[in-house]
Order: sequence, then structure tokens, then C-alpha cells
Amino acid sequence: MRASYPHTELKIERSGVTLHAEIFGDGPRTIMFVPTWAIIHSRCWKAQIPYFAQHFRVITFDPRGNGKSDRPADPEGYALGSIIEDVIAVLDATDTAPLVGFSLSSAIAFAVAAGWPDRVDAVVSTGAWTPIVAPYPERYAAYETDVPDPEGWHKYNRHHWQRDYPDFLRFFFSKVHSEPHSTKQREDELEWGLKGDGEMLAMMQDGRFDGAVQIDEAMYGGVRCPCLLLAGDADAVTPPEGSRRIAKLTGGELHIREGGGHAAHARFPAWFNTIVRDFLARHLGSYAPAPPPRRAAKAPKRALYLSSPIGLGHARRDLAITRELRTLHPDLQVDWLAQDPVTRLLDAHGERLHPASQRLASETGHIEAESGEHDLNCFQAIRRMDEILIKNFMVFQEAVEEGGYDLVIADEAWDIDH
Repeated sequence: MRASYPHTELKIERSGVTLHAEIFGDGPRTIMFVPTWAIIHSRCWKAQIPYFAQHFRVITFDPRGNGKSDRPADPEGYALGSIIEDVIAVLDATDTAPLVGFSLSSAIAFAVAAGWPDRVDAVVSTGAWTPIVAPYPERYAAYETDVPDPEGWHKYNRHHWQRDYPDFLRFFFSKVHSEPHSTKQREDELEWGLKGDGEMLAMMQDGRFDGAVQIDEAMYGGVRCPCLLLAGDADAVTPPEGSRRIAKLTGGELHIREGGGHAAHARFPAWFNTIVRDFLARHLGSYAPAPPPRRAAKAPKRALYLSSPIGLGHARRDLAITRELRTLHPDLQVDWLAQDPVTRLLDAHGERLHPASQRLASETGHIEAESGEHDLNCFQAIRRMDEILIKNFMVFQEAVEEGGYDLVIADEAWDIDH
């Protein structure tokens, strides 16, 4: 299961190429997550979309060459100018919005902001690809050379792409997610990458550098909207110095994640989502958590209690713990952050649910979908629940930020560990 599904799907045709776009949420402001290099599609934003859709109208689309969008059959179809115009076409069909770009689409977002300033409220960039800073020399060392049995960055090679594209993808995504314990992110991106092919990727490389669009210091200097740059200091794909340089040219805010790789938004989504949320709130007046209410010195104690919906045995234990706490603090107020079927048990005992419980994505629904014919690999099921878990963590984080609780208790709840 996914944590959030689009309520609207759009087919936008531009010069014979059909783009597939999706809209999530119905917030008062729109935000667009721009697709990166067509090596993967818009699902690369899966850790952001469900959360931001609670507060924004979220727009995503698949890049030409991957996902549900068309695949042009010649290099000209992948020119930077065409990709930039794709963003404008989707904005024309939707709304003016802040743009969030990753890697290549960082440059795309800044180019749109510079060329169409009335269409872009802000730019957020993560893992920026930019030609204004020299790339790692090993990345392009053998791109045009037909290397038999290539190793390392020699796999970044148009001939190898067409001979053994899966092998290249496995190598490349190991560099994108160079942090320890990133196997889930690598597996996701391999799955998405296999929706494309090496011939398409080579055409994109040939077409995008046609010289018609200049991504240079003057372009960045022409961006007038608020800008936010995020990068990992261990990015093995694009030098973080690029993000530092762009921040200086645009006057943008810069955040460097210690130990972070190329796709910090996927590997450290709570960090990324919170920084982006707060940046947009400061500059655009969009959602920000309300400060905790002021309380009298002798006000009753307040606790937030998380009780996992997977199984009910511990939910009964949680009720017993709460009863014992109330013998020590008779006026204790407990707010439960929980979901079905735990909510039914709590309801039956007259307990108070936190309103944010309604925003939680269904963890039991995911497990039921995974178990199908009574066959469940629990470890893999939980790994595949990552999108739901990060969405629910953000709900928990906001409840804590706004609640002013004296105590947070959790039973079988990964959120507290995180």
C-alpha cells in the first residue's frame, strides 16, 4: 500500500509528448515536486508527497522517458529546453507553485524560476547537479569508451548501459545512497530505473547538452524568489560544493546533512520534510505547527500515548498502564495517537483520541494487503511499509510540536525510536 494516492491524474500533451501528472491533497497552496533525470520517475518523492499533501496541493509528474510519461525516440526529445517547458506545461495545467528539485531537476527548477519568475514562489533543491562546479572526474572518465567488464565509475558508460543496464543501475544507486543501511532505497530505485532503458538514457545524455539552454552563474544570479539548498556532505554523485555555490549566487538558505549522500530527502526524510516545511512557512506563510498552549503552573499533567495497531494484546496492556498512572496522578490527561482497531478498544473504554489520529495512514491495511493468502514475510512487509511509517512519523512529530506534553509513551511504536 501507499500512504497517499492521487485524487486527480492528468495527461498533458506537449509537442507530441504526453506527460503523466498526479495531484494529491487540497491545501490552500500548491507545491510541485519536479522529476529528476529520467533514470527514475516521480515515486522518488514518496517520502515527501503524503506529508506535504496534508497541508498543500501537491503536483508531481513523471519525466519524459520513464514512468507513465512518453518516451521520445530521438535525443532532441530530451533537450533541457524541452524538459524545462514540460514544467511550465504542468504549471499551466495546475497553478503557480514553489518547485522542489532533486539532482538534475534542481537545475531545471532554478531555470524555470529565472525564466518565468511569475510562476515560481520559491525553489527547494536537494543534491543539486550543476555545471558551475566541476564534477567528480571519475564519473565521466569512460562515458564514450567501450570498456569490457567495466568496474566502478567505468560503468557510467553508454555502451555498458545498452549491454547490461541493470548492472549499471545497481552500481549507480549504490552511489546515490552511499549511506549505511540504505538497501531499501537502492532496491526502490532499481525497480523504478528498470522502467526505463539504457538507450533512452544515452539519448537523454546526448540531447540535454545541446547548448540551447545555459545553466550558468548568470542564470542562478537571476533567480529572485526565496531559495533553499540541501545537500549531504558525503554525496558521491554530485559535489556538495555545487549547492554551496548556488546558495551564494541566489542568496539562498543552505543546510548540509552530515554523512548524507546524494538523495538525503529519501534517506533522511523527516529532516528534509521539516526543514522544507519551516522554510516555506517563513517565506510563503504556509502551514507551520502552532506553538504549544500556555499552561498554568499547577495545570494537570498531559501525556501523549502511541499504541501500535498491529495486534491488540499490547493495547490492553497500554490501558492497564494508563489506569496505574491515573492512580498516581488522578487528573492526568492522556491523548491517544492511534488507529483502527486500537481506536475501537479505546473508544469502548472512554479514552480520548488525539485529532491527528485521523491523519495516520493505515498500518493494518498494509499488513492485510501484504498477507493476501495468509502468507506474510513480516520483515519484508515492514520494509515495504516505509512510506506509511515516515508519513505517520511526521503526524507524530507535529502532535508533539503542538502539544506541549509532559510525557510521551509508546508501545510497539517505531516513531519514538526514530
